[in-house]
Amino acid sequence: MSRKRMTKTPFQLGDCLPTLDAGRVRLRSLTNADIPALFAIFGDPEVTRYWGFAVLPDLAAAAALLEQLHQGFRARTLFQWGVEAVGGPLVGTCTLSQLDSTNRRAELGFALGKAFWGRGYMAAALPAVIEFAFGQLGLQRLFADVDPRNAPSIRALEGLGFRPEGILREHYLAQGEPQDAVVYGLLRREWLCSSEPGAAANRSQPIRSETNHTSAPAGSGR
Repeated sequence: MSRKRMTKTPFQLGDCLPTLDAGRVRLRSLTNADIPALFAIFGDPEVTRYWGFAVLPDLAAAAALLEQLHQGFRARTLFQWGVEAVGGPLVGTCTLSQLDSTNRRAELGFALGKAFWGRGYMAAALPAVIEFAFGQLGLQRLFADVDPRNAPSIRALEGLGFRPEGILREHYLAQGEPQDAVVYGLLRREWLCSSEPGAAANRSQPIRSETNHTSAPAGSGR
């Protein structure tokens, strides 16, 4: 039996991503001024250890990535914020990719520059993105995939309430080797339940995170 065809309602936003204030970090639109920071993050082999795509080789590649992000925003299929320490530099990115307004779902991605690992920046940023996804965008489901060896990103996802849903064997070919991917999912109703007193304690724990898996570099990392 085939699924019924549904009318697709695009995500209604302005000309740029809304800024999300999350305590010690601010999530904002990326601009040309961020190209060197993007290269520092996605040109680092340690940060991109679990990516399924090549490390950015130079600033020109970082500029091309930024244009890809802007195209994705205009198409309403990809929202990628820069994560900026309040009063400080750009430390990473958070992403909603594969945005599906019919089925109300998206993939969550994140990347953090090596110099900023373990400082709690993603622990502050990710809940703000999830709140935006389930609140303003009205999504019902978020998913992510991560290499099973990437313990920091797994802890980050599980600390946010994501549940493992299965494994994709040798799903990526990254830096010359096949890599598995564990799929994690979080439902809106589960997130709302986790807002009860005491349930959000793990969200404030520092995350020594490189990147989680994603479907594309513009989706923010593996």
